[in-house]
Amino acid sequence: MPPSGLPTRRQFLNRFGMGLGGVALAEMLATQQGAAAAMAESGGVLGAPHLAPKANRIIYLFMSGGPSQLDLLDYKPLLNERHGEQLPDSVRGGQRLTGMSGNQSSIPLVGSPFKFQQYGPSGTWMSELLPHTASIAGDICVVRSLYTEAINHGPGVTFLQTGSQIAGRPSMGAWLSYGLGQDNANLPSFVVLITKGKGGQPLGAHLWGSGFLPTKHQGVLFRAAEDPVLYLGNPAGITDAGRRRMLDRLMELHEHQLELTPDVEIQNRIAHYEMAYRMQSSIPEVTDTSDEPQHVLDSYGPDVKTPGTFAANCLQARRLAEKGVRFIQLYHQDWDHHGGLPGELPKLCHETDQPAAALVKDLKQRGLLDDTLVVWGGEFGRTNYCQGKIQSNFGRDHHPRCFSVWMAGAGVNAGTTYGETCEFGYNVVKDGVHIHDFHASLLHLLGIDHEKLTYKFQGRRYRLTDVHGHLVKGMMA
Repeated sequence: MPPSGLPTRRQFLNRFGMGLGGVALAEMLATQQGAAAAMAESGGVLGAPHLAPKANRIIYLFMSGGPSQLDLLDYKPLLNERHGEQLPDSVRGGQRLTGMSGNQSSIPLVGSPFKFQQYGPSGTWMSELLPHTASIAGDICVVRSLYTEAINHGPGVTFLQTGSQIAGRPSMGAWLSYGLGQDNANLPSFVVLITKGKGGQPLGAHLWGSGFLPTKHQGVLFRAAEDPVLYLGNPAGITDAGRRRMLDRLMELHEHQLELTPDVEIQNRIAHYEMAYRMQSSIPEVTDTSDEPQHVLDSYGPDVKTPGTFAANCLQARRLAEKGVRFIQLYHQDWDHHGGLPGELPKLCHETDQPAAALVKDLKQRGLLDDTLVVWGGEFGRTNYCQGKIQSNFGRDHHPRCFSVWMAGAGVNAGTTYGETCEFGYNVVKDGVHIHDFHASLLHLLGIDHEKLTYKFQGRRYRLTDVHGHLVKGMMA
């Protein structure tokens, strides 16, 4: 009995209903212990992949804001020929527009001011803004037929990252951590890097959160600072040995609490503290790029030595991949060009084109591209018409009906394009890829059957692809 004289929860359950409550509790504890044992043995709840994996990790280069596919990866010369003409009703098909262009009396088509050229073994069309990406055309698959239901940034980014337009679901990296676990016990399985000093739409922690999954699977944000992870170092006057003794005593208290109140989050709290202790030595090592050869630094471009730039983050991503981090998420903002596109888009491509291509080349040179999947893209595309009146520094509105991404690495049908949009660049006409299909295919390349990686929450089983998703074999080798 506790000091109050009242029975503990365990004692109450054993007495209630002739001990049936205790039986239920014992079964629950046995289930949790079994899952914990599987996690400890394999690193993830799956124990082993459902099928032979092509990839062991993902590096996701997310261009937040919606890059214009019509000015980068989806060449539509008809738009230049019919520049200034009205978007035909037969092409629009009654699609809803955003509040930013839905009240326009005129919806004029606008061609790209940038030149396109064909590259690689299959003659992939790419804009002059992507000369470095063009140099790896033989290593990537450009998917031109993605589509989504989301028409605004918040739901759009959330959908791409979590499989739901509503915040609160586990992110893609959290699902992979939960299913496959860690390759390196001294580093988190899911790391997030955000380009420093960018504006545009805000990025919330829910995009790399664990949702209803155990919290230890959430992404760890690395900052562009002397201490990449907040509160990781020891306070002044605290030695490593003292920290170790403190954690041991704290673990004893948590284990005592766990005996009285079986709760997986107590175990997660223990795991967080232990991971933080191990990261004290592993993080400085993986974030210190002083040992990188000069030719490697040069390949990523002049910004690579400035912490927090996209170039520095791409190099960091390669180092994390070498150390076995499962999911590495890079965010680069400011791609939302409702106006000023001809002036602003080249600046963003200048920041990102060389580092992204260098990352693929660097991984390939080290043999890491064979088991690493690199993805580049945003949450939706841009319209083929001008937002507002046509002017020299025009803009494009959000467009969910079709947009482009590229993929490189393990299991990718390299040197090809997949999917096709109409000659106006407004609708998918061949091999459409829904967000759920895209997620199902990414999981497949990591050896996961998207229908079998589930988690029971509030009475139903959830998965990254919800109740949808089909494999897109044409993107795969």
